[in-house]
Amino acid sequence: MTRIESDKVTINKTAKEVFDFLSDFNNFEKLMPEQVVGWHSTIDECTFTIKGMATLGMKIIEKVPNSLVKVAKNGSAPFEFNLSCMIDDLQQQCAVQLAFDADLNPVMKMMASKPLTNFLNLLVNKLKEL
Repeated sequence: MTRIESDKVTINKTAKEVFDFLSDFNNFEKLMPEQVVGWHSTIDECTFTIKGMATLGMKIIEKVPNSLVKVAKNGSAPFEFNLSCMIDDLQQQCAVQLAFDADLNPVMKMMASKPLTNFLNLLVNKLKEL
């Protein structure tokens, strides 16, 4: 299993506010880059297409109030994966880090590591701006 992590960023919102935001896939569209099109979501599931690549589906599989939202592959994707949104409470602020765990073969790992790291960092930095 390959683990790719974002930077850990401090957000000027409470852990509860960030947890509530991340617990609803309808909010995730606000974090997506322009390469993501065809976004469809409910509270617990989403599907989207990355231009020139694949259509992916995700579902929320675990929620630990104010500290963790865990997402897994849902439907067709070229590999199994989980995305963990980890939240640390810092009183009136919180720290957030994303961890992407995927079953990647060595070639996929080499090709995908940098783009996935950049994508995760983009998501946490957009979250910081909301």
